Amino acid sequence: MTVPLLQVKNLYKTYDNEGVKTQAVSGVSFSVEEGEFVAIMGPSGSGKSTLMQILGFLDRPTEGEYLFDGNNTKDFSDDYSADLRNKKIGFVFQTFNLLPRTTVFENVELPLLYDRKIIGRDRSNEEKIKEALNSVMMEHRMNYFSNQLSGGEKQRVAIARALVNNPALIFADEPTGNLDSKSGTQIMKILQKLNNEGHTIILVTHETFTAQHAKRILYVKDGKIASDEIVKERRIARDGEMLK
Repeated sequence: MTVPLLQVKNLYKTYDNEGVKTQAVSGVSFSVEEGEFVAIMGPSGSGKSTLMQILGFLDRPTEGEYLFDGNNTKDFSDDYSADLRNKKIGFVFQTFNLLPRTTVFENVELPLLYDRKIIGRDRSNEEKIKEALNSVMMEHRMNYFSNQLSGGEKQRVAIARALVNNPALIFADEPTGNLDSKSGTQIMKILQKLNNEGHTIILVTHETFTAQHAKRILYVKDGKIASDEIVKERRIARDGEMLK
């Protein structure tokens, strides 16, 4: 029997702001197998972003268990979590989070430079960067500065940056939120292609249409899993398709 890539059991996250407690995640349990494409969907304030932050080692749960690759994350030190986050997880955010006045090549290179075993630039990483950029059709923009790119191009570079360390898991947090329909369609095509190639993807979105490009949808409401459904008629992103 294979071990799920990640598994959460009765997970809670409570924030305490000067004595006022807010429960963002409330008793959540589910697992994700390697190679899945899962959408976590819910309205603003539903707890989906908090859940993603916990799964991506950006935050810790208040109660419950989170197992990553069969290992209990409560035993992970902050340094180990940071190292795991850099090597095993890729993030794609709505706001791109690219460094301004920095080239596309340098932005994609960043996760490789965070490896503490590497001091300065490693020439052997150049092929990894080019391969990641090629996978999102952005190698021709390698020497452009990030502020010279369109929104769709910036998001493709952000995906390349997420891919460069060949992570076990990619999180895409509202990846089409700041894009026009055509660019959003291109991003969903890339994510579907990566999933078809074996990458595990967790998409966080509030849009039903976008979520239906995944193979499974977890609906989150008031910090709880309201439903867990397999997408029977998965949408395949095509040029000209309206995402919003």
